Amino acid sequence: MLKVMAIIAGCLGFFIIAVLVYAATRPDTFRVARSTVIKASPDKIFPLINDYRQWTAWSPYENKDPQMKRTYGGTTAGKGATYAWEGNGNVGAGNMLIADAAPPSKVLIKLNMEKPISAHNDVVFTLTPQGDATAVTWDMQGPVPYVAKIMHVFFNMDKMVGGDFETGLAKLKTVAEK
Repeated sequence: MLKVMAIIAGCLGFFIIAVLVYAATRPDTFRVARSTVIKASPDKIFPLINDYRQWTAWSPYENKDPQMKRTYGGTTAGKGATYAWEGNGNVGAGNMLIADAAPPSKVLIKLNMEKPISAHNDVVFTLTPQGDATAVTWDMQGPVPYVAKIMHVFFNMDKMVGGDFETGLAKLKTVAEK
């Protein structure tokens, strides 16, 4: 019996070491991006992204917690606008700052997650005219500390967050094309 326990412990130890070594080889940064084409001009879409009060109409995170507490800064649109939230485990807690806005083509946001984990990422929305439509890209990137690298061994960040981006872009498309 002791021999079997020693074999199990050895295998478990090997597995843990293998995961830790593999995690150390993973990239130091991540990027998740999704795009869609919306049959509307950038001038119509831009205000929906550039004003945090408009996010309730399309952001996939707005419906994940009906009791979510929202706090808007002194300004809700354009460079310097701020938005903070606190909610359940589906949305966590954090804040965003519009660091730059170039109407009607780009919005750069500093995203700071506080819960369930601490993270500081850059989010960029890019709007590119395509005839009578607009290509909209939602891009998020940031650092991956070692602990997060271990989590990334088991959880696919691109699939988890990318699915939310796809849902949000689909809602944005519906709202903008009305």
